[in-house]
Amino acid sequence: MKKLEEKTLSTKVLYNGKIIDLVLEEVELPNGNRSQREVVKHPGAVAILAINPENKIVLVKQYRKPLNRSIIEIPAGKLEKGESPESCARRELEEETGFRIDRLTHIQSFYTSPGFADEIVHIYFADSLKKGTVQLDEDEFVDLMEVSLDEALELMKSNEIYDAKTAFAIQFLQLKQMENE
Repeated sequence: MKKLEEKTLSTKVLYNGKIIDLVLEEVELPNGNRSQREVVKHPGAVAILAINPENKIVLVKQYRKPLNRSIIEIPAGKLEKGESPESCARRELEEETGFRIDRLTHIQSFYTSPGFADEIVHIYFADSLKKGTVQLDEDEFVDLMEVSLDEALELMKSNEIYDAKTAFAIQFLQLKQMENE
């Protein structure tokens, strides 16, 4: 066993849901002792930093029940079984915003909460937007917003934007703009 590795001895499924599963794993620690880990299993997600022809960031405002409030985010969505992150990004962007894209550039992938979940988010950049058709899921309600980078930074300061993927994307755009100056 590697120095920091925890060997899984058994796995018990506690919950199978529409979006997540919860499992309890018994593990052997590097020192030989045993412990338990509660792990949230998630299929992964994508998020898209989309810039419209007016050089504005395309955002969506939606209610997030775990927070009991609406927040402003870059368009995002869950990977479907067997779907590639790039295909998912194209699908989600059009479904939520009505924009289609020819070209996507992968920015970064990261784990959202590695202490208890395996969710990975793949962030893409798109700036060749074309009008498509909004096709929200039946349980999805969003308001579309288009803001400048300065306006997005103000929304971060006012805590209207404060989820990790959106903050990451806006700061990526800010760095990109600084490199081009």
